[in-house]
Amino acid sequence: MTTLYYAPGACSFAAHVILKSLATNHGVKAKFEKVPLRQSDSPIFTINPLGKVPAIKLDNGETLTENGAILPYLGDLIPEAGLSAAAGTVERARIQEWIGFVNSEIHAAFKPINRPEFYTEEKAAHDNIRGIGRENLTKLFKHVEKRLEGLTWLVGNRFTIADAYLGFWLRALPRLGISEDEFPNIQSYVVRYSTHPSVVAATEAEKS
Repeated sequence: MTTLYYAPGACSFAAHVILKSLATNHGVKAKFEKVPLRQSDSPIFTINPLGKVPAIKLDNGETLTENGAILPYLGDLIPEAGLSAAAGTVERARIQEWIGFVNSEIHAAFKPINRPEFYTEEKAAHDNIRGIGRENLTKLFKHVEKRLEGLTWLVGNRFTIADAYLGFWLRALPRLGISEDEFPNIQSYVVRYSTHPSVVAATEAEKS
């Protein structure tokens, strides 16, 4: 059995979506453990000493952390599910390209907005830090907007692990104070993402 440790609203949502899909559609035995973050007594520290999600525990007792490792691992569990692509193919490289971009650029760009105190304890500077973060995210979203032109999903015209990861961040657009009018492709993509059965299932699970 694969056990996913997740926190509602965190980037572990992507792994939650993929493991839900595998469990529901392909019979993969899975367990979902909700854990609190930034609490010294959280059980996540027994799985990941850094206290971060996602983390998964495998059948053999080993653990994996980081979306960049977990998502490809889950995507390879059932190749016929089409959630990833065969090693050595351009499709596989494109999926990894998107995951790398989301991890190093999109995810990182949210930090100044969500946690300006990480950069300075001076509260007077927090609004300025958030503003810089929004400017950076706007540039990144413009890049994504162009890449989404003519696409239903990111790679191979099917929902993959890359979509599970990117979509989580894109649907935060309305609460960022960034004009949505510039991003019609992103808006359409988010509608498709939010109504995907596995996304709906993971969303409902994280509300409970």
